[in-house]
Amino acid sequence: MRRPYYPWSLRDLLANRPSVGGLLDLCEENYRHMLRLAPELSSLRGHYLSRLDGHIDLHLEILEQTPYTTLIHLTYLFCEGGADPDALLRVYHDARQMEVLELRQRVLPLSRRPDMCALERKWRINLFLSKWLGYCCRQGHCFDAPTRLAVKERAMAVCL
Repeated sequence: MRRPYYPWSLRDLLANRPSVGGLLDLCEENYRHMLRLAPELSSLRGHYLSRLDGHIDLHLEILEQTPYTTLIHLTYLFCEGGADPDALLRVYHDARQMEVLELRQRVLPLSRRPDMCALERKWRINLFLSKWLGYCCRQGHCFDAPTRLAVKERAMAVCL
Protein backbone atom coordinates (compact mmCIF):
# COMPACT_ATOMS: atom_id res chain seq x y z
CA MET A 1 0.00 0.00 0.00
CA ARG A 2 1.33 3.43 -0.96
CA ARG A 3 1.28 6.46 1.30
CA PRO A 4 -0.94 9.28 0.02
CA TYR A 5 0.85 11.62 -2.35
CA TYR A 6 -1.09 14.81 -1.63
CA PRO A 7 0.12 17.42 0.89
CA TRP A 8 -1.77 17.87 4.17
CA SER A 9 -2.07 21.65 4.15
CA LEU A 10 -5.77 22.25 3.56
CA ARG A 11 -4.99 25.41 1.59
CA ASP A 12 -2.63 23.45 -0.69
CA LEU A 13 -5.12 20.61 -1.03
CA LEU A 14 -7.90 22.90 -2.19
CA ALA A 15 -5.66 25.12 -4.36
CA ASN A 16 -3.98 22.37 -6.40
CA ARG A 17 -5.65 20.59 -9.28
CA PRO A 18 -6.57 17.02 -8.31
CA SER A 19 -5.42 14.07 -10.37
CA VAL A 20 -6.96 10.64 -10.89
CA GLY A 21 -3.99 9.06 -9.09
CA GLY A 22 -4.40 11.47 -6.17
CA LEU A 23 -8.10 10.64 -5.97
CA LEU A 24 -7.32 6.91 -5.91
CA ASP A 25 -4.81 7.49 -3.10
CA LEU A 26 -7.48 9.39 -1.19
CA CYS A 27 -10.01 6.56 -1.70
CA GLU A 28 -7.38 4.11 -0.41
CA GLU A 29 -6.82 6.26 2.67
CA ASN A 30 -10.57 6.41 3.27
CA TYR A 31 -10.66 2.60 3.11
CA ARG A 32 -7.92 2.37 5.77
CA HIS A 33 -9.79 4.82 8.01
CA MET A 34 -12.98 2.78 7.63
CA LEU A 35 -11.18 -0.43 8.58
CA ARG A 36 -9.92 1.30 11.73
CA LEU A 37 -13.54 2.16 12.56
CA ALA A 38 -14.95 -1.24 11.54
CA PRO A 39 -12.16 -3.87 11.42
CA GLU A 40 -14.59 -6.66 10.48
CA LEU A 41 -16.51 -4.57 7.94
CA SER A 42 -16.82 -7.34 5.34
CA SER A 43 -18.70 -9.55 7.82
CA LEU A 44 -20.96 -6.91 9.45
CA ARG A 45 -24.72 -6.88 8.85
CA GLY A 46 -27.36 -4.43 10.05
CA HIS A 47 -27.15 -1.20 12.03
CA TYR A 48 -24.33 -0.30 14.45
CA LEU A 49 -23.87 2.50 16.92
CA SER A 50 -20.63 3.90 18.31
CA ARG A 51 -21.37 5.84 21.49
CA LEU A 52 -18.65 7.73 23.37
CA ASP A 53 -19.13 9.93 26.44
CA GLY A 54 -19.08 13.58 25.49
CA HIS A 55 -19.32 12.91 21.74
CA ILE A 56 -22.10 12.61 19.18
CA ASP A 57 -23.22 9.04 18.41
CA LEU A 58 -21.91 7.72 15.12
CA HIS A 59 -24.24 5.41 13.17
CA LEU A 60 -23.18 2.82 10.60
CA GLU A 61 -25.71 0.86 8.59
CA ILE A 62 -24.76 -1.94 6.23
CA LEU A 63 -27.15 -1.61 3.29
CA GLU A 64 -25.64 -4.29 1.06
CA GLN A 65 -22.92 -6.89 1.55
CA THR A 66 -21.43 -8.82 -1.38
CA PRO A 67 -18.19 -10.84 -1.58
CA TYR A 68 -16.24 -7.88 -2.99
CA THR A 69 -18.18 -4.76 -1.97
CA THR A 70 -20.10 -3.26 0.93
CA LEU A 71 -22.61 -0.44 0.65
CA ILE A 72 -22.82 1.58 3.86
CA HIS A 73 -24.58 4.57 5.31
CA LEU A 74 -22.53 6.55 7.86
CA THR A 75 -23.90 9.51 9.79
CA TYR A 76 -24.35 11.43 12.97
CA LEU A 77 -28.05 11.47 13.94
CA PHE A 78 -29.45 14.32 16.00
CA CYS A 79 -32.56 14.25 18.20
CA GLU A 80 -34.07 17.06 16.14
CA GLY A 81 -34.25 14.60 13.24
CA GLY A 82 -31.22 15.85 11.36
CA ALA A 83 -28.30 13.87 10.03
CA ASP A 84 -25.11 15.76 9.26
CA PRO A 85 -22.77 14.73 7.72
CA ASP A 86 -24.71 11.97 6.03
CA ALA A 87 -22.78 9.72 3.66
CA LEU A 88 -23.57 6.82 1.35
CA LEU A 89 -20.32 4.93 0.69
CA ARG A 90 -19.23 1.99 -1.47
CA VAL A 91 -16.33 -0.10 -0.15
CA TYR A 92 -14.35 -2.19 -2.66
CA HIS A 93 -12.64 -4.85 -0.55
CA ASP A 94 -10.62 -6.37 -3.40
CA ALA A 95 -9.23 -2.99 -4.54
CA ARG A 96 -8.94 -1.69 -0.94
CA GLN A 97 -10.78 1.50 -1.92
CA MET A 98 -13.83 3.37 -0.65
CA GLU A 99 -15.70 6.01 -2.60
CA VAL A 100 -18.40 8.48 -1.72
CA LEU A 101 -21.61 7.85 -3.67
CA GLU A 102 -23.54 10.61 -1.94
CA LEU A 103 -22.65 13.13 0.74
CA ARG A 104 -25.00 15.56 2.42
CA GLN A 105 -23.55 18.09 4.82
CA ARG A 106 -24.29 21.72 5.54
CA VAL A 107 -21.11 22.98 7.19
CA LEU A 108 -18.61 23.32 4.34
CA PRO A 109 -19.39 24.48 0.81
CA LEU A 110 -17.74 21.63 -1.12
CA SER A 111 -19.01 22.49 -4.58
CA ARG A 112 -19.76 26.20 -4.72
CA ARG A 113 -18.90 26.65 -8.35
CA PRO A 114 -21.37 25.36 -10.94
CA ASP A 115 -18.50 24.93 -13.43
CA MET A 116 -16.55 22.53 -11.16
CA CYS A 117 -15.41 19.43 -13.02
CA ALA A 118 -16.40 15.96 -11.81
CA LEU A 119 -12.84 15.06 -10.75
CA GLU A 120 -12.52 18.16 -8.57
CA ARG A 121 -15.98 17.58 -7.05
CA LYS A 122 -15.12 13.94 -6.23
CA TRP A 123 -11.75 15.06 -4.83
CA ARG A 124 -13.36 17.59 -2.47
CA ILE A 125 -16.04 15.16 -1.30
CA ASN A 126 -13.54 12.36 -0.65
CA LEU A 127 -11.18 14.79 1.08
CA PHE A 128 -14.03 15.83 3.39
CA LEU A 129 -14.72 12.15 4.10
CA SER A 130 -11.04 11.53 4.85
CA LYS A 131 -10.94 14.37 7.37
CA TRP A 132 -14.21 13.23 8.98
CA LEU A 133 -13.16 9.57 9.23
CA GLY A 134 -9.77 10.56 10.66
CA TYR A 135 -11.56 12.68 13.27
CA CYS A 136 -13.87 9.76 14.18
CA CYS A 137 -10.85 7.46 14.55
CA ARG A 138 -9.03 9.94 16.79
CA GLN A 139 -12.12 10.21 18.99
CA GLY A 140 -12.09 6.43 19.46
CA HIS A 141 -15.24 5.44 17.56
CA CYS A 142 -15.43 1.74 16.67
CA PHE A 143 -18.01 -0.62 15.17
CA ASP A 144 -18.03 -4.30 16.01
CA ALA A 145 -20.58 -7.01 16.83
CA PRO A 146 -21.36 -5.74 20.39
CA THR A 147 -22.29 -2.28 19.03
CA ARG A 148 -25.04 -3.71 16.80
CA LEU A 149 -28.49 -2.23 17.33
CA ALA A 150 -31.62 -4.30 17.20
CA VAL A 151 -34.37 -2.89 14.95
CA LYS A 152 -36.54 -1.93 17.97
CA GLU A 153 -33.64 -0.15 19.68
CA ARG A 154 -32.80 2.13 16.74
CA ALA A 155 -35.43 4.80 17.32
CA MET A 156 -34.84 4.90 21.08
CA ALA A 157 -31.03 5.01 20.77
CA VAL A 158 -31.05 8.12 18.59
CA CYS A 159 -32.29 10.45 21.34
CA LEU A 160 -30.93 8.86 24.51
